[in-house]
Amino acid sequence: MQAYEKINATIRQAYLQAKKATPAAFADRLNLSWSNWGFGIEPLAASAARLAKAGVSFIELHGNHYGSDLGYRPAETLKVLADAGVRVAGICGMFSPDNDLSSPRGVVRQRALDYIRRTLDFARQVKAGYMLVVPGAVGRPGKLDDQEFHRSVETLRLVADEFARANVRAAIEPIRAAEVSFCHTFDDAEAYIQAVNHAGVRHINGDLYHMLSQESHIAQRLWQAGEKLINLHMADTNRRALGEGMLDLDTILMALYLIRYNRPGCYCTPEPLGPGGDPYPAMFGRTEPALLDALVNTTSRTFREREEAVRAMQ
Repeated sequence: MQAYEKINATIRQAYLQAKKATPAAFADRLNLSWSNWGFGIEPLAASAARLAKAGVSFIELHGNHYGSDLGYRPAETLKVLADAGVRVAGICGMFSPDNDLSSPRGVVRQRALDYIRRTLDFARQVKAGYMLVVPGAVGRPGKLDDQEFHRSVETLRLVADEFARANVRAAIEPIRAAEVSFCHTFDDAEAYIQAVNHAGVRHINGDLYHMLSQESHIAQRLWQAGEKLINLHMADTNRRALGEGMLDLDTILMALYLIRYNRPGCYCTPEPLGPGGDPYPAMFGRTEPALLDALVNTTSRTFREREEAVRAMQ
């Protein structure tokens, strides 16, 4: 057996033993959500209808409150989603060079703080459980200086109390080195969380595509993360729909069940953005609805089929 196969076998054995020992803990299925910013400028009603039709009952909303006049409105958003039978899981915070927590320019860090406050106000009103936070700018892989980490920690700490007051968990996302200058691994995210040292900043947003580049074994690292993990972005190895690459989804699902990830407040959130260095332009693009339908349907079907196969294992 190769090294990864040995780890797979260990996870499988632990999964089967835990399932036999505490079957009640495995009764509920995983919560399937979807990160909608990859749908671009499509109306929210169309996106919600697509998800509901595919059996996706949660949505991670695009954190599009880039200014006081921009972004979803709480009452309208709740009505649109309720009409489709979809609930808010969390908010995908978007951090670019324009609102970089780690920037050496104070005006840029202030924009990041203002953005977080606007987003938290919206998140509270739509009852989002988490907000994704990226410590550095996505789309800027080059290091600015040696103080990025420290500036980011100090800046996020200024709004940490506001996460707690809004009852919204900050989920730190490690991103591959091709897209950001620091915080690339789960270890990096845990070090960042420890440095912030605040009850409002305690969780991790994983991403399978980034983990392919940065972690030695995806499922093992998810298992090790335990209760720190509250959201997991999902895409296959080619960053396309689940089932269209070579991802070992079964072992990942076993690891998630091992950490009781089927509990309320934890989400599997597909975000298949396609290959490439910087997917951010997609958020303001327009894609043919039929292509988005196929993306969601293939992913949802693959996820549930593999989940049922894993659950049937003896």
